[in-house]
Amino acid sequence: MSTPHFEIRQVNHARSRWVWLFAALIWLGTLTLAVVGTSLFLSKSVQEDSTRINVDSMDVEALKMRIAVLERSEQVARAALVDLQQTLREREEEIAGVRADLAFYGRLVGGAKREGLAVHALRLTPVADSRAWNFSATLTQNFKRGAETTGRLTLSVTGIADGKIETVEWKDLSQESESAGIGYAFKYFQQVNGIIMLPEGFEPNTVRVSVDGGGGRGVQEFSWEDAAKAEESDNVRE
Repeated sequence: MSTPHFEIRQVNHARSRWVWLFAALIWLGTLTLAVVGTSLFLSKSVQEDSTRINVDSMDVEALKMRIAVLERSEQVARAALVDLQQTLREREEEIAGVRADLAFYGRLVGGAKREGLAVHALRLTPVADSRAWNFSATLTQNFKRGAETTGRLTLSVTGIADGKIETVEWKDLSQESESAGIGYAFKYFQQVNGIIMLPEGFEPNTVRVSVDGGGGRGVQEFSWEDAAKAEESDNVRE
């Protein structure tokens, strides 16, 4: 039977400490690398998120500026459209005035065609704080060239009173001294002016002008609304 052999060695405590120290250093290095890597990753993520947020903020601001520009452009376009519509209305009124003047002077000249006594235009203007209205009627004739035409003018107004259609005659519209009508005398044209008083609660709709004299008889009906906003040409003089 063989006898076991045992070898007795002395433990080197200094070497053991270096081994543990080396292992600890390796562990600390690994931990440091992990911490640094994690920090770099998180820092990069934060930077990317920040960049994305900044880009999104810039996009929102750009959109806001674009919307503001579009809204301003729309306002300018609307203002330009309103101005254009106003200009067109003014031009239409000017054209209507020119046509009225041409018709007026054409009636006076007449050419080969001669026309008798006629009511060319009527203008109504309200008297403040009353039911009274001033009127100006333009009369023309070219039948009796160079000869004076005389006669009288009257008005009658049709409208609504108490829910019914009524016609107010001249005698109820005028003053007592003019109950027979307003006199006129002219060769080619004349503006006859006067005043009428509407009854209380009466809403006018149309007005009829009648002229009767040596040049014949003429009757012309006008819309009250049109006559109330009509303007005589500055070129038309007695």
